[in-house]
Amino acid sequence: MHELGITQNIVAIVAEHAEPKKVKRVLLEIGKLSAIMPDAIRFCFDICTLGTVLEGATLDILETPGLARCRQCNAEIPLEKPFGSCSCGSRQLDLIAGEELKIKEIEIEIVCV
Repeated sequence: MHELGITQNIVAIVAEHAEPKKVKRVLLEIGKLSAIMPDAIRFCFDICTLGTVLEGATLDILETPGLARCRQCNAEIPLEKPFGSCSCGSRQLDLIAGEELKIKEIEIEIVCV
């Protein structure tokens, strides 16, 4: 399960940017063609955040659909898998979305004194 290593890296990056403040929420963008399982990331998140400034933080995941552009007719085609064919018959597609893994937002707890 490579999601454990990915989640450890996400936690490390967020913690580095947030410390010493406590993180309340993290929003990830994961493309449907990225070969990353959002449920596995959710499962690993609670374990990986123990003892860090992210402990107890909420994890939200935005899944982005796959999208490709046909090299022959320049049409944009939605994809569920990293391959497919255009309505013009071409299989020469360039992926333009769906492989993302991004930390989109970090919500940090602000303490007013």
